Amino acid sequence: MTASRVEVRRGTYHDSVTLMQVSRQAEGLPGVEAAAAVAATPVNLELLARQGFAVDGAGLGPSDLVVCVRAADEAAADHALEQVSALLTGAGGGAGAGSGGPPPRSVRAAARRDPELNLAVLSVPGRHLRYEIAEALRAGLHVFCFSDGLDPAAEAACKRSAAERGLLLMGPDCGTAILDGVGLGFANAVRRGPVGVVGASGTGIQEVTCLLDADGVGTSHAIGVGGRDLSPEVGGIMTLRALDLLARDGPTERLVVISKPPDPRVARRVADAAAATGKPTTLAFPGLDAPPPLPPGVEFASSLEAAAAWAARTAPAAPAGSPVVTPGAIRGLFSGGTLCYEAMAVVAGAVGRVVSNIPLRPEWRLADPNRSEGHTFVDFGEDAMTEGRAHPMIDPGLRNERFRREAADPGTGVVLLDVVLGYGAHPDPAGELAPLIGQALAARPGGLSVVVSLCGAAADPQGLDAQAATLRAAGAQLTRSSAQAARLSLAAAGLDRAAARPTPVRRQAPLPGGLDGMTFRPGPGPGGPGAGLGRPRPARPGGEGGGRP
Repeated sequence: MTASRVEVRRGTYHDSVTLMQVSRQAEGLPGVEAAAAVAATPVNLELLARQGFAVDGAGLGPSDLVVCVRAADEAAADHALEQVSALLTGAGGGAGAGSGGPPPRSVRAAARRDPELNLAVLSVPGRHLRYEIAEALRAGLHVFCFSDGLDPAAEAACKRSAAERGLLLMGPDCGTAILDGVGLGFANAVRRGPVGVVGASGTGIQEVTCLLDADGVGTSHAIGVGGRDLSPEVGGIMTLRALDLLARDGPTERLVVISKPPDPRVARRVADAAAATGKPTTLAFPGLDAPPPLPPGVEFASSLEAAAAWAARTAPAAPAGSPVVTPGAIRGLFSGGTLCYEAMAVVAGAVGRVVSNIPLRPEWRLADPNRSEGHTFVDFGEDAMTEGRAHPMIDPGLRNERFRREAADPGTGVVLLDVVLGYGAHPDPAGELAPLIGQALAARPGGLSVVVSLCGAAADPQGLDAQAATLRAAGAQLTRSSAQAARLSLAAAGLDRAAARPTPVRRQAPLPGGLDGMTFRPGPGPGGPGAGLGRPRPARPGGEGGGRP
């Protein structure tokens, strides 16, 4: 007879990565069938309910802790609860132990302690974010802000302050950057080279830099700006600042700008700024039907793979072969927002309405993110899905649970997933996903296809080739780009046999070449001697925000 335990600890906060690690350790204890230590957010409470735990969520919130255990007997359940408490107590202590002194308690204190620091990495609860950004900027530091939690007006104000100081504010909600070969957030082990990237998309940067790496072409710098930078409220402040820096960086020869569909006026401003750099540029705005007016030297790519092919000066990937057809709805389950958006745009171009929690059109918004309606795409990295949880590229548990349900649904013909490798991501995402894929395909022989867009570089710590082999052995069909995976999914669902055509780059003028400029060097602001970033020396305050680690 199994035994269940549910404990609610009000006013008890631990960051989501710690809770994920503690939950996994508890699940590995003898006799334990299921264990979870989570913040009491709506997403987590619903997941616990689906796992069979009865939790009264009335009055609970993200600052409250819920611990649930199901074990083979009473003794095993009690022991598991004791171990969870011990693990959480251990996680909260010992900061700075053995380091020769206490760690700095603020960004400004860290900057005073080491004058060579020039970058702050912020991952804190959203309610503290504006204060921490202001402190970092006052200390003269560039900021990489992984957390979210600022409204657009506050974000714009912070970015104007950064620009006035000649600093970069990458974020909020910035997932990826690569500065002078140093990866920040989720970044891949890609080679150095002549292509500079500016991205209002973390996974968009990752896919483009990984595709370039696969073609033998490297990245000089990849500057993330946060997902809302090209909104009308923010106005592209940091995108314009990044383009200015890259214009004066000698090793950077050509540029790629990445975003979900931007505000039209901001897009035009970005196109003009790209032309002013004097370096050939492509604008990669997946899902945007009509590009802004393109000045000479600026082009438009409607997909990330087309942008990478342009930057690498190669042809887009060859169409995938004809798969076995498994008719039914396409269910896209993504950890990367721009990868989700791009794939969704490809599918919608063939089938029309696709519902999502990040919809292409307002009327296509998914009523309940936990329940699909026909062709459905879910971004599990969206803010509401990550509150109180680690990002799905770190903790795939929520998506794995949804995969089981979608794969078992007889109305599903194809499940489309992304698997993103690199620093900061799960150490073995294919190892977690492959058993689920194998079980799902075995349960519905000839009735289900699983398509995976694998984003990674050969030198990534997870091992690109090994990850690909694991997924193929489980029966997944693999591509290296989200757009290609979407076309393959359409073909697998029998919805568009012509869907494997590559997306084009629209060209306005021949590519110039032989351009030069200033290299990135440590310095306070634009235009003066030594303007730019230099090799980042980060100062990191603890904590998290919005599910970011």
